[in-house]
Amino acid sequence: MKRIDIRIPMLLAGMLLVAVPAGQAFAGKGNYGDKGSKNIVQTAKATGQFNTLLAAVDAAGLTGVLSGQGQGPLTVFAPTDAAFAKLGDATIQALLANPEKLAAILKYHVVAGEVLAADVVKLDSAPTLNGQSVTISTAGGVKVNDANVVATDIRARNGVIHVIDTVLIPAD
Repeated sequence: MKRIDIRIPMLLAGMLLVAVPAGQAFAGKGNYGDKGSKNIVQTAKATGQFNTLLAAVDAAGLTGVLSGQGQGPLTVFAPTDAAFAKLGDATIQALLANPEKLAAILKYHVVAGEVLAADVVKLDSAPTLNGQSVTISTAGGVKVNDANVVATDIRARNGVIHVIDTVLIPAD
């Protein structure tokens, strides 16, 4: 079992995460405005706000999928380190110890195809890679299930990332 000390990244992410208009959180950094040479994993790593997500992706054996090996394009609703912090350390460690359940949760954050913000707001649901659909609403800001979308259209070579403030948990 991998034990990952996530307290420091979560503390830093919590201090860095500020309310910003959608799409502006990563302005001016890297290739986020257009398709770049980085894949989804590399792009997420470059932001510095997804350390826990990337550790979970690795523990679940999904790094290849999000790197574009055999799949894509993909849309990832990516919870920040602060979003994972809401789950608590004990829950995160339990998930890391259960790669199958962890993979199901992580796949619930991924939609096949590139769905940009302009497209997301036209949807009321989207099927995820785990077989269940997420609910999308635009009343009072864009939400995926109960998670607020806090930044959009972070472009990668094999898809797009939309940043959310809560980890999505599929129904059992």
